[in-house]
Formats: sequence, structure tokens, C-alpha cells
Amino acid sequence: MKNLLLLHGALGHIDIFKPYEKELSKYFNIHTLLFSGHGNTELPENAISIEKYTEEIRNYLEKEDLRDVCIFGHSMGGYAALCCALRYSERINSIMTLGTKFDWTEEQALKESKMLDPEAILLKVPKYAEQLENQHGAKWEELLSAISKMMVSLSKNPPLNESNLWAINIPVQIMVGDKDNMVSIEESVSTYRNIPNAKLAILPDTKHPMEKVRPNLLFDLMKDFWNLS
Repeated sequence: MKNLLLLHGALGHIDIFKPYEKELSKYFNIHTLLFSGHGNTELPENAISIEKYTEEIRNYLEKEDLRDVCIFGHSMGGYAALCCALRYSERINSIMTLGTKFDWTEEQALKESKMLDPEAILLKVPKYAEQLENQHGAKWEELLSAISKMMVSLSKNPPLNESNLWAINIPVQIMVGDKDNMVSIEESVSTYRNIPNAKLAILPDTKHPMEKVRPNLLFDLMKDFWNLS
């Protein structure tokens, strides 16, 4: 049985994959990785970065001695997975990304980072603040700040770009919801066209959060991409 690694997004948690694990375990040995600073893990002493999360994926694959691994990455998890494939592809079989942002401009990063203000979240979306505290503990406000800085850093020097995407030589499927207000269909199409062995899927009536994705729709796409039966 092949191994499948599920990667959450920024401010996400491995709990978001619970609705999928039972079905997917019919076909894969399921692995999940909590990126540092998330859940009960400690915030790194140095800044959070995509490069750091890329190394965390590599280290996990080596520690567990996983080979020929299929990866599903939501949002930032998909970005880090592709970065890992670019640098350390020898253990990776294929990657599916969903809701991954590729077009990181400074303007976009500043816009996104402004939405990660803890005081504003507490005031305007207290339920989300409660969810963040439940998932990440008392450090959730520090995590927001760290992710915000990572976004700005990412926009200044994106590790994935048109000049290197062609070097990703494993099967990839780029997916985006048609109602994703963070990731555009255009940037997803552009990335898909720049990866040699890539496919594209646009999910109907689907927003950005993993919790808003219909499991059956995603299962069908996974079964098709990975030839599961």
C-alpha cells in the first residue's frame, strides 16, 4: 500500500483531514504533519518560512523512511510540497494541491497580512478566534504574526516561479475552487501550464477553507488522479 502525506495550510491543523482519513485509508497508509508553530508544536525561534516548512517535509519523509510518497497539500501545504519536489523529489511520487496561492506580490501579501490582525479577528470574527485558540493554544496570536511576516517575505522572493516550475518532473494536479477569494483561477492555470506533467481541476461552488470543500468531490478527483479503484 502506498503512503499518502496530508499537509495543512497556514493557520490550519491536521484535524481538517479527519473527514477524509477513513476513506483514504482504504487505499493508502495515511500520514499527517503538523508544521511548526501549529497545534501543540512550538513556534520556531527563527522566523517561519516556506523554506523551513519545506525542510520539515523532507525531514519527515527521511525520519519515517517514506519513499514513493503521494502528497496532498491544502493552501500553503501545497506550496511547501511543490518546493520540496523542486529540491528533494527523490522520495515523492506525485502531488495534488488545492487552494494554493502562487501569485505572491507585495501588494497581495500586505492585503492578506492585514487580515491576520488578532484584534480585528477577535472583534469581527470571534468564532474564528476561538477556533484558532482551540487548535493552536494561547500562542495563536503569535502564530498569526509569524504567518503574516512569512507572507510578506514570500512576496519579496517567491521560491516558486516561472523560471523553475518546469523543473518539477513528477505528476502534479493543481486544484482551485471557483469561489476561492484568496486564490485566482488565472494564477492556478498559469502554474499548471508551467509544470510539464501537470493536470488542472476547478472545483465548482467551492471556497478556500478546507472545511468548505465537499469530501465526495475531492475523493473523486483523488481517485481519478491516483488511479484508485
